[in-house]
Amino acid sequence: MQASLTWPSTASSVATNTHSLLSKQSSFLPGGSLLNSKFPPWLPSKPIHSLSVLAATKIKPVESSNLKTHISNLEKLLAEPPHDQEQIQEQQPAIQKTNSKNNYKRFLEALNLSRMWPEMMKQEVEENLSPKQFQRLFSPSPKYSPRNSLASRWLEYHGSNDWVGLLDPLDENLRREIVRYGEFIQAAYLAFHSDPATPTDQAPILRHVTLPDRSYKVTKSLYATSSVGLPPWFDDVIPDLGWMTQRSSWIGYVAVCDDQKEIKRMGRRDIVIALRGTSTCLEWAENVRDVLISVNETEESPPSELSQERLQAKVECGFWSLYKTRGTHIPSLSESITREVQRLMELYKGEPLSITITGHSLGAALSVLAADEIKKSIADAPPVAAFTFGGPRVGNRGFANRIKSNDVKVLRIVNSQDMITRVPGMFVNETLDYKLREEVKANTMLNILDNNMPWAYSHVGSELRLDSKMSPYLKPNADVACCHDLEAYLHLVDGFLASDCPFRSNAKRSLFKLLHEQGSNVKKLYVNKAKSLQELNLEHSNNKKGIDSPLSLQNCLPSPSSYY
Repeated sequence: MQASLTWPSTASSVATNTHSLLSKQSSFLPGGSLLNSKFPPWLPSKPIHSLSVLAATKIKPVESSNLKTHISNLEKLLAEPPHDQEQIQEQQPAIQKTNSKNNYKRFLEALNLSRMWPEMMKQEVEENLSPKQFQRLFSPSPKYSPRNSLASRWLEYHGSNDWVGLLDPLDENLRREIVRYGEFIQAAYLAFHSDPATPTDQAPILRHVTLPDRSYKVTKSLYATSSVGLPPWFDDVIPDLGWMTQRSSWIGYVAVCDDQKEIKRMGRRDIVIALRGTSTCLEWAENVRDVLISVNETEESPPSELSQERLQAKVECGFWSLYKTRGTHIPSLSESITREVQRLMELYKGEPLSITITGHSLGAALSVLAADEIKKSIADAPPVAAFTFGGPRVGNRGFANRIKSNDVKVLRIVNSQDMITRVPGMFVNETLDYKLREEVKANTMLNILDNNMPWAYSHVGSELRLDSKMSPYLKPNADVACCHDLEAYLHLVDGFLASDCPFRSNAKRSLFKLLHEQGSNVKKLYVNKAKSLQELNLEHSNNKKGIDSPLSLQNCLPSPSSYY
């Protein structure tokens, strides 16, 4: 890549003034520029009065590898004059020194370095990766960040203080924990798609799940049942896809940490509940039932200090239906979770415990409902936290207040480009809504609207906001499926440093799975390099195994996590 200096839009006046300024500097720039002594002075002998003259002047481009050095040298030049210049200025009045510094400042502002720097950093990540780094990034074997001991701070990482001070910039230990919980959800997706059918004539048995973390063991299979059904003739139309129309479907699992070394590292025994997103037709049907219904007809949130209007806790009808409906020979998701949590609490009584519920998309919404019920219905429940990815809104402000009053901790991981995180409900500015509620009359009026409007939704908990446009590997116009894909979320978490920083150059997560699932949304540069790299390394073994494409995986389904 090559970069050249772009002149400001007010070319005529700025060009003349800048030419005059640099001409004055030429007395202490013998033989070349202080920014790069290899290049001779390029300024013409006459002032530049138009863009046409500037275009006719040949400016030697600066190689991208030296661009960062040039900017650094320029900053040093503007901050501290060279030694021989200091000697000259010692003999000049103080006013002239001040004017000279102001000229330097105006010149720096004209270069607009603040906008150039993030783009340059992104280009540096894109182009300066070594072959060894490429091989690591495209390896199918995952590379993990080191697991540090969390024993002394596990409550903080579990949300006891709502993750204050850990999200922006993102704490490295919290990053590792978020990615780890996301991989529990990926295991749920893979387990479901390996065998999506649910027996209808008998109670289902415990399903095998290949967990990414071998220190955990699965103790319970979880099923969600839809309250709506399809006519019998529908199965005759698509006989091979009967699982798409079944009312009850395997949706996740409960697992508990069973490794003493890992328990010591985490500071407690962790119980994980992992829930996948939408995969069947009836789950889709429940998703669009977006009218708010009361969670408990006899329960209302207490009036706030700014309003005498009591808020009723309401949630989306479809989510509540999937969470509370029983199936044939199958208990409801609500019953399965609460009973298993109570059993494990009794089994490990006396030990420090935590309950972590994690879900993607529909699973994210159900995770919030489960966290709320565990904390409210189980006496002496251990700390409960929900880590959700790409989750929609679940309920209204009354429900959000109930979550907060029950001390349920929710961390929502959100991609700014993900449309699913903005539904259901009206497209409102929640920041403005919070601001308006600071005034008593406005808060009372908004509470009345919340109680009577069927689509007055509100998000809950804390938020870690990501942006797929910050990734140097994904196309800036990545489609809706990619922006909602779970692997894309984990890729963004792994590369996130802070909201005002570029993508992490030393991110460890492999791009292999992202290329396989979202190859059309990965920049062509990396798709081509990945193909070349794998063709060199795997061509011989692929021919023996009969694999046609170096980017293909045997027995691998299309990305299930790109769905709502």
